[in-house]
Parts: sequence; C-alpha cells; structure tokens
Amino acid sequence: MLELQHINKRIGDRQILKDLSLTIPDHAITVIVGPSGAGKTTLLRCISGLSALDSGKLLLDGEPFDPHQRPADRRAIGVVFQDFQLFPNLTVLGNITLAPTLALKLRPAEAEQKAQTLLEKLNISNLRQLYPYALSGGQKQRVALARALAMKPRLICYDEPTSALDSGLRGRVAALLLSLKAEGITQIVVTHDQDFAKTIADHMINVVPIAG
Repeated sequence: MLELQHINKRIGDRQILKDLSLTIPDHAITVIVGPSGAGKTTLLRCISGLSALDSGKLLLDGEPFDPHQRPADRRAIGVVFQDFQLFPNLTVLGNITLAPTLALKLRPAEAEQKAQTLLEKLNISNLRQLYPYALSGGQKQRVALARALAMKPRLICYDEPTSALDSGLRGRVAALLLSLKAEGITQIVVTHDQDFAKTIADHMINVVPIAG
C-alpha cells in the first residue's frame, strides 16, 4: 500500500499540490480524474520520483519511501508516459531490455527472453525489431508498458493513457489494464476521460485546480 501524507508541491509561484493525503491500495486501479491544470501529472511525477516534494512524505507498506532520492525505491514504480518517451535510436526490443540490463544487471540473453515473454503477452511480439517511428500510437503505448513491466515494479503509473487513441483503442487499453489488475498489479491512472475512468476504476479521486 502506498500512502501520501500532507504532500505539497509548488512550480514557480503556483501551488500545484496542497496538503494532499491519499492512500493507494494494493492490487487495484486508482484513477485520478480532473481537468488540465489540476496537478494530475505533477502528482504522478512526485509518486514516481521524477519530481521532488516540497514537503510531506510517501510511505510504502508503512515504511518511508523516497523514489526521488533513492534509486532502489524508484525501481518500485513503473511509468507509462503520455508521449511514451521511447528511445528513437533503439528497436522495440532494445527499449525493453535497456533498463533491466543496466539497473537490474540481467544478462542480455535473460533480458531478451523476459522481454519476448512480455511482447507476447501484449500481442506485439511481431514488432520486436521495429523502431518507434514505425509504430502507431497504440503500439507505442504497449511497448512503453512492456518497458515498465520489465522492471518488475510494485506499482505502474499511467499519464493520460487514452489521450492519443481513438474510441476503439480506448476499449483495448481498458481491457489491458483490467487484465493486469487480475494479475495483482497495482495501478494509478491520471486522466481527464471520465468515461474511461468509470470503466476501469476501483477507486476514483477527483481533483480540481487550486484557486489563486
């Protein structure tokens, strides 16, 4: 269980997160819903360690958790970015195996075997030798998810996972997230898409921009 206690974050002169406390239960999908400017992505960046908190603390299973300062804690969180952030100079397979070989010290053959298993699970094994420029938005998203899963995270965060997808693909993404939940993976989704949120959420948190 991930706990956020009295989180505060400013960007420049603007207060983005103010005294925010919430609990992310294990093995469930928590969806954070709100309009642009409500701090959804900033919250995700703080949870994943990409941004530092101004104050407050994170706890994982009741223990202090600091993914911004401690690399070992950072590996507990996987992130699927809105723009996917795949490495353009690497193939699909290279994108998925890079972090496990560098951070987890897996042998290349072992990393490739695990990557192939993930590609098959996500129905994109035929893409393994392609480069990101040759992929559709939905394919890039699955590659980004495979890359996150390859690090065996405790929790996966998604930033606006349906923003670049048509209605048919949104349904596939919903089915994919629900299948991962069935495997016991804890997930946090930030979105402005209320219909998508209602389809997948075990717990929904509505946020609004801070006045002033």
